[in-house]
Amino acid sequence: MTVLYHHPLCPFSRKVRLTLSEKRLDTDLQEEKFWEKSPDHLARNLVGRVPVLKIDGLVLSESNAICEYLEEVYPTPALMPGDPRERVEVRRLVGIFDDSFYHEVSVKILGERVMKKITGAGQPDSRNVKDGMMRIKFYLDYMGELLDRRRWLAGDVMTAADFAAAAQLSVLDYTSDVDWNRSAVLKDWYAKIKSRPAYRPLLRDMVAGFPPPLHYSDLDF
Repeated sequence: MTVLYHHPLCPFSRKVRLTLSEKRLDTDLQEEKFWEKSPDHLARNLVGRVPVLKIDGLVLSESNAICEYLEEVYPTPALMPGDPRERVEVRRLVGIFDDSFYHEVSVKILGERVMKKITGAGQPDSRNVKDGMMRIKFYLDYMGELLDRRRWLAGDVMTAADFAAAAQLSVLDYTSDVDWNRSAVLKDWYAKIKSRPAYRPLLRDMVAGFPPPLHYSDLDF
């Protein structure tokens, strides 16, 4: 059986979940309190992070490595273009959202407001939250610019870049920290992502003590 060790508010876990669902791979989801660094989890991933995927007799960690494996072994439907020039654009955008967006926005908003409380890491730092709320505006505007001239973030078809971006935004939408009125094209893009069958399980996620806003699961938000 394919098993994914994940956390509901981990954007990298969500990216892998989207990829697995899009490729119609039945997966047993096991929620992991990764911050506790249990011996079992450290045996699966020595750095103690999620996601970790058990598949095909392998134990895979790090979301990009997992998604690259899934793309190569389960190529249908494709989430990477065939043209190398198009693939490099997908990888560029995945890098932006997995690295820059995550550290400049997700960690500073979700990490401070929610994850510190869940993990017992102390009180939120309002300066980090304020900085994250400023930085998200830059990324939302950049995505809007891309979508003004493209149907999807990296081009005319949906790719791994859309899942990487949607995974980051979805955890912030769970805490109602995305201003969808900032860009009509961005809101339309996210509505298309939300309407995909692969996305529906994410909309059912619930974290104790942190109920999502009413619009979170609304496909016509």
